[in-house]
Amino acid sequence: MKVYKTEEIRNIALLGNAGSGKTTLAEAMLFEGGVISRRGEVTSKNTVSDYNQIEQDYGNSVFSTLLYTEFNGKKINIIDTPGMDELCGGVVSALSVTALGLLTINTTSGIEAGTEAAIRHASKAHTPLILVFNQLDHDNSNYENTLEECKNIFGGKTTIVQYPVDAGPNFSSIIDVLKMKMYKYSKDGKVEVLDIPDSEKDRADELHNELVEKAAENEEALMELYFDKGSLTEDEMRKGIKLGMLARSLYPVFCTTAKKGIGVARLMEFITNIAPAPYEKKLRPIIKGKEVKMDAADSPSLFVFKTSVEPHVGEITFFKVMSGTVKEGMDLVNSKSGNKERLSQVFVSAGKNREKVDELVAGDIGCTVKLKETKYNHTLSLKEAGTVFEPIQFPTPRHTVAVKAVNDSDDEKVGEVLNKIKYEDPTFVVEYSKELKQLLVHGQGEYHMNVLKWYFDTIHKIEVNYLAPRIPYRETITKPAQADYRHKKQSGGAGQFGEVHLIIEPYNEGAAPKSMFKFGDKEQKLSVRAVEEHKLSWGGKLVFANCIVGGSIDARFLPAILKGIMEKMEEGPLTGSYARDIIVYVYDGKMHPVDSNEISFKLAGRNAFSMAFKNAAPKILEPIYNLEVWVPSDRMGDAMSDLQGRRAMIMGMGSEHGMEKISAKVPLKEMNKYTTSLSSITGGRGVFAIAFDGYEKVPADVQDELLKAYEAEQEEE
Repeated sequence: MKVYKTEEIRNIALLGNAGSGKTTLAEAMLFEGGVISRRGEVTSKNTVSDYNQIEQDYGNSVFSTLLYTEFNGKKINIIDTPGMDELCGGVVSALSVTALGLLTINTTSGIEAGTEAAIRHASKAHTPLILVFNQLDHDNSNYENTLEECKNIFGGKTTIVQYPVDAGPNFSSIIDVLKMKMYKYSKDGKVEVLDIPDSEKDRADELHNELVEKAAENEEALMELYFDKGSLTEDEMRKGIKLGMLARSLYPVFCTTAKKGIGVARLMEFITNIAPAPYEKKLRPIIKGKEVKMDAADSPSLFVFKTSVEPHVGEITFFKVMSGTVKEGMDLVNSKSGNKERLSQVFVSAGKNREKVDELVAGDIGCTVKLKETKYNHTLSLKEAGTVFEPIQFPTPRHTVAVKAVNDSDDEKVGEVLNKIKYEDPTFVVEYSKELKQLLVHGQGEYHMNVLKWYFDTIHKIEVNYLAPRIPYRETITKPAQADYRHKKQSGGAGQFGEVHLIIEPYNEGAAPKSMFKFGDKEQKLSVRAVEEHKLSWGGKLVFANCIVGGSIDARFLPAILKGIMEKMEEGPLTGSYARDIIVYVYDGKMHPVDSNEISFKLAGRNAFSMAFKNAAPKILEPIYNLEVWVPSDRMGDAMSDLQGRRAMIMGMGSEHGMEKISAKVPLKEMNKYTTSLSSITGGRGVFAIAFDGYEKVPADVQDELLKAYEAEQEEE
């Protein structure tokens, strides 16, 4: 394979809803470019892109797949992405290294949930789009409805370059208003380029003039030419269209039936002539080290956007050459670890088929194998450059499960599998919660978790259960309380003795410790001698006040008392959850000259604190999240009803990007399986974002349920 120059490279991402024909379009593009000799089919499980077993089992793309084809003297790198938004990691990583998105739209279905998700991701990445109207030969194909839906979303940016002559089972001809020609396809896939028939001339002329105007609007010089001549040449139009695409002010519409190859070669011609070259899209920001240019003559650097593991191959590292020329056998430095990595082999990739090449230049995309520690989001560059590119920001998880091996002996294996999976799909976030005593996996939804389960069941043969994650409640108090506890143990030899008297009260930010408390008819005066403020890792504070006078407890035992209290803060008296925001005054106690020791006072302090806590009108706090939900207007009422059933407090409503937006505060406990519920309510079109807000007291009935559940759990143990 020849070495392509930077200006000869086009990097594109295939985007769209599952079933819109992305993988089939990729197959047709590889066929047109001569990379494959026959087109495979998704239903036959023989496509170049969906080659993983899970994709063949599921019948749709699960991971992004790097492909390439050659056309018109250019190399087109293609990344075929999954169509379900729960599998959005591949979409986000693909958009980070490509300069153009082909948004495939199934004209029998129009704009679907996955289409809307792809549009959002492309918008966030500032990626230009071509709208590819696909499956125009289907009985239920509707070009006009699909066009109208696109105009509702993109407005005047929707720009017709092609339209079908007869969409439906007889579809075989496309009018191209840039070329002002008709492309007629025979059953064997051959194309004739003909003059536009008289029956379509008026419509074609009108759309051509609209295209000329939209192209001219993108540069002042083109606008002047348009005013002078009343039209533009094809080259001038190409220039204006390209500028409009780069500014995302123009979205060209193309027509295809990818399964039959109709319209694919013309689309590829447009891509090679007009789509942005790698250097025409803004370079990924550099956050550290030497600035570089997307130039083959600059010092070499590459950015890793994906890692995967394949049987019999091992780990494969996919990268984009950001600057310079990357050659086989080159040594570069991982800017995160500072360690050297050797590119023993460099490949271009067409699915699982990889062709070894000697070098790749700036802007090209390839892969390598057997790197020691380089993962996604890592930068490789020369040691003296130290260049670090900004990492890809993957979407925040929206769904959490606790994973537990059916057989305890498989616990370690489960951890190993999850550690590998999170590198292949960074939208999985794995953590072991010491607080909840659960191994948690955070992802994008139930379907996403089903993909993970497939790997456990099919590849690793490990039985696991998904459990609802426990809720990280907090415990606190609402009024002062007093308690004392004597720990005494005598069993031969040295005994144990320690007595602690203490008062606790709620902590409020900025409040000073008190010197007087009243319980019933009795007053308790305190002399605060020293105050320690401990910021708790789980939120809130513990303030420890030493009020000992007259040496009733030796100062050397105070750290032990604090330790006992802190232990009980870590395992709250009500439900075993973390406690927070409490002031503890230790004001009296007793010692024994022989039997008093640290363990005695630790246990005395722990138990005195627990007793006081239960008498201080304790409350359980629950985590509250800020929730933003976007739903179609006709599903607004259903979405509101569902949220109210989840104890949500509606904070506001409005419209945004053609959807209705609901802002609310909702307890985390009520968000279990919300992704599935929202999808069901909105036909998959609803989306939401969630972020931690703070802790609030649970209602009395919920607290009673939690206390009973904890008591039952303790009895079982």
